Amino acid sequence: MQMPKPDAALIARKAEIVARLEAAVPGAVISDPVELRAYECDALTAYRCPPLAALLPRTTAEVAAALKVCAEEGVPVVPRGSGTSLAGGALPTADSVILGLARMTKVLEVDYADRVIRVEAGRTNLSVTGAVEEAGFFYAPDPSSQLACAIAGNIAMNSGGAHCLKYGVTTNNLLGVTMVTMAGEVVEIGGPWMDAGGLDLLGLVCGSEGQLGVVTEAWLRILPKPEGARPVLIGFDSSEVAGACVSAIIRAGLLPVAIELMDRPCIEATEAFSGAGYPMCEALLIVEVEGSPAEIDAQLAKIAGIARGFDPVELREAADAGEAARIWAGRKSAFGAMGQLGDYLCLDGTIPVSELPMVLRRISELSAARGLKVANVFHAGDGNMHPLILFDANAPGQLEEAEALGAEILTLCVEAGGCLSGEHGVGVEKRDLMEVQFAAEDLEAQMAVKDVFDPGWLLNPAKVFPLAISEGRRMGGAAPRRPLRADSPRGI
Repeated sequence: MQMPKPDAALIARKAEIVARLEAAVPGAVISDPVELRAYECDALTAYRCPPLAALLPRTTAEVAAALKVCAEEGVPVVPRGSGTSLAGGALPTADSVILGLARMTKVLEVDYADRVIRVEAGRTNLSVTGAVEEAGFFYAPDPSSQLACAIAGNIAMNSGGAHCLKYGVTTNNLLGVTMVTMAGEVVEIGGPWMDAGGLDLLGLVCGSEGQLGVVTEAWLRILPKPEGARPVLIGFDSSEVAGACVSAIIRAGLLPVAIELMDRPCIEATEAFSGAGYPMCEALLIVEVEGSPAEIDAQLAKIAGIARGFDPVELREAADAGEAARIWAGRKSAFGAMGQLGDYLCLDGTIPVSELPMVLRRISELSAARGLKVANVFHAGDGNMHPLILFDANAPGQLEEAEALGAEILTLCVEAGGCLSGEHGVGVEKRDLMEVQFAAEDLEAQMAVKDVFDPGWLLNPAKVFPLAISEGRRMGGAAPRRPLRADSPRGI
C-alpha cells in the first residue's frame, strides 16, 4: 500500500503552521512528536505515519477556524472520530493535520415526541442510546465497536451493525448534519424531519468518508425499545449449509432483527475469550427476533422449522435475558477475541444473500491456495461479509500475501453481484480496487462531486479513489470549482 509523497515544504514550515493553528484554536493543538504517536494510525494498524500535527477542537466554530487556516496554508486535513476505522480511513500523511472530534460529545437536544436527538459528532455510538434509554428509546445502528466508535465516523463510513437487517444502517437513521467545508464554511443539511426538500445531499454526505467536509453535529432518529427480544443459536456442520439456511430464512419472508454467522475458528476464539456458551460446531448462526412474547414464539417457531430442514447439530433458544446478553456480548467481542490468535485483516465486502454458500466455498478455496487461514464472522442477514485473514506481521511477505488474498475475496464479492464495502468504507484498504467495481466514468462522476466540495483536494488525502488518479486530481488535473457557500438557501 502506497501513500503520496509528503510535501516537504509544508513539513519544513511546521512551526509556522502550528503557530497559526494555535492562534486560531487555542489549547487544541498537539505538535509534540511523542504525543502525535497516538494519531499515527487507526484500527488498520498495519500502516502508521505520524501527522504534522493534531487538533482537538471543542466547537463547530473552532473546527471552522482550523479548516480555514489549513485551507489558506494548503495543509491536508484528516478528519477523525475515535480512530476505529478498519479500512485506514483516518490514516494520516506526514504533511497532514489530524482533526479529531473527541472533545465534541454533547447531547444538544432531544425530542421524544418526534423521536429525534441532536448530538455533537464526537459522541460515541453506544452513548447515544445511553442518553435516551431511561425514556424507553434507543439508537438502532450498532457496530461491534459501538462502545468506542464516534457518530462522526459512523456517518463517514455509513456504518451498520448486527441489527441493521431490520433497522438499516446509518443512512436510514440519519436526519441531518452540521458540516464544515474545507473553506471553513458551516452548512446545515437536513434536520429534525422525516425528509428534506431538494437534492438528497444528506445521502451524499453519509458514506463520503470525510472527502466533502467535517461533520460536527448530527440529527439522529431514535426508536422506542421493543417489548422484548430473544436470540436462538443454530449450529451446523459447515459454513455452506449455514449460509444456505440464512438464504432460506430470508426467502421465506421472515425479518429477524439480526442474523449473524460465525465459523469454527471464530467460535473457538470467542468462546475462550467471553464464555458466551456457544456450541462447538463448524458454523453458528445467531438469529434474534423481537416483539411481544407471542410474536417472538411464533417467529422462532418458523425459523426453527426452516433450520431443521438443514439438519442442525444444535438449536437452542436463550433461556433468559442473562443468556441473551452473554450471546451478544460474545458476538460483540469477536474481533477482539480473534486478535488473540495473531494479526488479521478484516474485510467487509457485501454480497446477495443467495450467493452466501458459493462465496463461503470460494473463500475457503482461495484461503487454501494462499496458505493463509480465514475466519468468518459477519452480518449474514444482509450479506455483509467479514472474512478475517490471519497472518504474522513479523513474517516477511505475509502482510502483502494477506492483502493479495483480501483483494481476491473482495473481487469475488463484486463478481457475485455485491460491492467492496458494506460498512467499513474504502479508506486506503480498498481504494485501488475501486476500478474493479466502478468504470472510469463512474469514478469521474464521484470525483467531480469532490471537486465542488473540496476544490483543492485537501480533505482526507489518499483515500477512496485509486492513488494515481486522486494524486493527479490533487495536483491540478481538474479545473477548480467554486466551493459551497454558507449563505445559500437553507445553508446548502
